[in-house]
Amino acid sequence: MRKIGKDEIENIALGAAVLGTGGGGDPYVGKLMAQLAVEKYGPVTLLSPEEVDDDAWVVSISGMGAPSVTVEKVPSTNEITGTFEAIQKYAGKDFAAVYPYEVGGLNSLIPIVLGALKGIPVVDVDGMGRAFPEVQMVTFCLDGLQSAPMAMSDDKGNSLILNGIDSVWNERIGRQALDVMGGSVTVCDFMMQGRDLKRAGIHGTLTLAENIGKTIHEVRHVGENPVQALVKKLGGVHLFSGKVTHLERRTTEGVAKGEVKLDGIDQYLGQTARLDFKNEFLIATVGEEVVATTPDLISVLDFETGLPITTEGLRYGNRIAVIGLSCNEKWRTEKGIETVGPRYFGYDLDYRPLKGETGA
Repeated sequence: MRKIGKDEIENIALGAAVLGTGGGGDPYVGKLMAQLAVEKYGPVTLLSPEEVDDDAWVVSISGMGAPSVTVEKVPSTNEITGTFEAIQKYAGKDFAAVYPYEVGGLNSLIPIVLGALKGIPVVDVDGMGRAFPEVQMVTFCLDGLQSAPMAMSDDKGNSLILNGIDSVWNERIGRQALDVMGGSVTVCDFMMQGRDLKRAGIHGTLTLAENIGKTIHEVRHVGENPVQALVKKLGGVHLFSGKVTHLERRTTEGVAKGEVKLDGIDQYLGQTARLDFKNEFLIATVGEEVVATTPDLISVLDFETGLPITTEGLRYGNRIAVIGLSCNEKWRTEKGIETVGPRYFGYDLDYRPLKGETGA
């Protein structure tokens, strides 16, 4: 158990943008919201999963919507508390803590905002170890747990409860509701007891994000190459460095889809690469060779500063470094690959672990 204040939030936001693989919502917006909340209401208690009682009820809170919408339509505190109160009223539960549905970007910080507003702890755990674009893409579902009842609230005060037969149906119905609710909502789902969270969740992801953020800040201050330092610390792979020469981005069905083409720089001069994304980066190809695929993490960093760049933040002419990080082992199971592997997203290729990885 420890306290999360403004300094910790600064690092969590930065690290979560790396783990978010381009998605998860705008981390800068989330950072400001969380820092303002703890400044006004005091630091938030962060619990390890082991510190949550087996019989205690917990629930996740997150944002849902395309990055192009969420970057302009910031969730209000009323929307965040309203969603939590809607699920609390419907379920008739007194939740002991909240936790992030995914550790990516904005969604790693919304629970901290709620924790400050409501005075309840946040658990250092999530269901992805990164960010993915769909509700059912969590380790909880691999373990047989489901998202229902799922509360959704918008900025106008509308709220609804989804009781789909499974999380895939909550995703489908939720995306339809998302359109008429302005393209961006706050969601509470995956209500469960402490024993289930301990078994099915990915532990320590907020702390991991915080440590990544610390590393980026530290190496920038001593003049060390931030990309190399981060790859070394996380046991990842430097996949490519290049200049953005083509960027295609379109929003359909509540998600941002597209591709980025790169011309190599530095040691990759004379080579080309392509990144495909659906909110998050899913496939990295250098020349004709696929070098990284989902569920492994493909993250984009500024070539000079090492600061993470989201799919929405990419611009023509950006000089970037692309790194690959190993996913949590739960995603490398047969069921995990079936849920979030390349073929699920329509790519005619099998998952291939990162070459040269040194662990995660």
